Amino acid sequence: MRKRISKQNKQEKATVSLRKILIITLILLIFAGTMSVMATNQKLTSVKILLSSGHEMDVITKSSKVSDILAENHVVVLEDEKVVPSLNEELSDNKTITITKGSKEEKKENISAEEILQSYTQIVEKIVTEEIEIPYETITKDISNGSYATQNRVVQAGSNGLKRVTYRIRYQNGAEIEKTEISSEVIKEPVDKIVEVRVRQVTSRGGIVKGSVSEYQAYAQKRCFDYGWSDADFQALVKLWNKESGWNPSAHNSSSGAHGIPQALPASKMATAGSDYLTNYKTQIEWGLSYIRNRYGTPTSAWNHSCRKGWY
Repeated sequence: MRKRISKQNKQEKATVSLRKILIITLILLIFAGTMSVMATNQKLTSVKILLSSGHEMDVITKSSKVSDILAENHVVVLEDEKVVPSLNEELSDNKTITITKGSKEEKKENISAEEILQSYTQIVEKIVTEEIEIPYETITKDISNGSYATQNRVVQAGSNGLKRVTYRIRYQNGAEIEKTEISSEVIKEPVDKIVEVRVRQVTSRGGIVKGSVSEYQAYAQKRCFDYGWSDADFQALVKLWNKESGWNPSAHNSSSGAHGIPQALPASKMATAGSDYLTNYKTQIEWGLSYIRNRYGTPTSAWNHSCRKGWY
C-alpha cells in the first residue's frame, strides 16, 4: 500500500514539474517575441552630418526623417543654407546629411547674361605723357625800414615752369579706372617773382610850405567830421596819407609825377580846389577828401583798397 502511494506521489510531482516547464517555456517564447518586436521598432542608425562650416558630426539615431535627426542634435538650418536630402525627406542610403551655403549659388543663378559680359569687358591700358605748368611763387622783400611812405617795385618778373609727367592709365568701357604716375621730368624751372617794398622817393617842389603835420591833420580831421565821417575814418585817412606822402605838402614823386599830401596824379588835378595846390596844404586836403568821397565813399574804403592794391 505504501509503495503504491509513493509511486502515485512521484507521478503527480512529475506532472507538476512538466507543467512548470511548459509554462516557463511559453513565457520565454512570449518574451522573446516581444523583444524581437521592440528591437525591430527601435533600430539605431549611424548618420554623418556635414555642416556648412566644414565640421562633421557622427550621430546615432532611431529617426529616419532629416528634420527630426537635425532637431535631435540641435542643428539649426539658416535661411541661406541648403540641406541634402531636404528637411522633409527620409534619410538616404548613404546615411549622410549635407548642409551647404546656398547664397553664392543663388546669386550666380540671378546674374544676367549682360552682367556676365560686362564683367569680362576688356581693360585697355595706355601710356600717356602730359606737360604740366609749375606755378611760380611771389617773394616780397620789405626794405622800407618801417616807413609809412612806401611803394612796391617788381625787381624780378615771375614765370611758370614746366614739367613732363608720364602716366599709366587704365580704361574700362571708355572710362578711366586707374591712373599711376610712372615718371616726372622738369623741363623748365619756375622763376620766382620778387617784389621789394621800398621807401617812396619824394622831393620838395613848389616853394615854401608853412605849417606842421599836426596842423595838417587837425584841419583834415575837422573836414572829415564835416563830411559826416567817423573818427575811425579819420584814422584810416591818417594811415593812408602817411603811406602816400608822410603828410608832406611838398612831397613829389619824381618817377610818376604824383604830388602833395594826397599824391594827386597828375598834380594839376588839384587845381579844381585852388590855384595854390602846389604849396597850400588846405587846398590839397580839400581836393584829396573830395576825391576819396567821390571814388570810395569813405577814407576807410580808400585805405582798404590801398592795402589790397598798393594804390588808391
